[in-house]
Amino acid sequence: MLKLGVNIDHVATVREARYRGRGRGEPDPVAAALASEAAGAHGITAHLREDRRHIQDRDVWKLREVIKTRLNLEMANSAEIIEIALKLRPDIVCLVPERRQEVTTEGGLDVAGNLAALTETRRRMNDAGVEVSLFIAPDPEQIEAAARTGAQFIELHTGSFAESFAAQAGVEEELARLVSGAEQAHRLGLRVNAGHGLNYDNLPWIHRVPHLVELNIGHSIVSRAVMVGMEAAVRDMLRLMAPYRG
Repeated sequence: MLKLGVNIDHVATVREARYRGRGRGEPDPVAAALASEAAGAHGITAHLREDRRHIQDRDVWKLREVIKTRLNLEMANSAEIIEIALKLRPDIVCLVPERRQEVTTEGGLDVAGNLAALTETRRRMNDAGVEVSLFIAPDPEQIEAAARTGAQFIELHTGSFAESFAAQAGVEEELARLVSGAEQAHRLGLRVNAGHGLNYDNLPWIHRVPHLVELNIGHSIVSRAVMVGMEAAVRDMLRLMAPYRG
């Protein structure tokens, strides 16, 4: 069964637009997480960015306290966030690149160019009982390097696929890259997640990518939730994912 991790960052984005710095406000990303669980989501994803533009420290601590499924903390490989993660002990961390000027995470990690640092963070997390995923493009060199770090998972960056789908150009090529990347990762003993830009229109194409464990989806679900509610939006996505056979 293909699992769904619901990313609640953009619920916090809406809250911070009005209530930034106040320590309160609506909508509440923790309530969104609980609604997602109630609808059948298999996990909750939140990105505690260094600039705290959306998810706040209080959010991740409350999530750790109340959710019953799997907490996935997206994070940069930075000293401050590493120390928070080691205290928080989510079920899994997903290490991502982070740039201050970007709206959302763009591009994958350069694992090959940062092998020693990422391996050390992987070791520290695993020693604390936390699994590690690396957010990478479906590039053979990066997948090979990810395996060398000892990470348990990779998360394939599906952004290029999503952009090609929207442009109706190059979709088959981008999908072939994802298929090849998933097959390579599986051969190397890595478990495979995927995410970025996936939505209700392009998701059925992802069924052609083998060996997937979980999809992490946020913006599309939160966008639909504005119109139909969080639980309905999550259920709609789960229905689209149900035919996946890996």
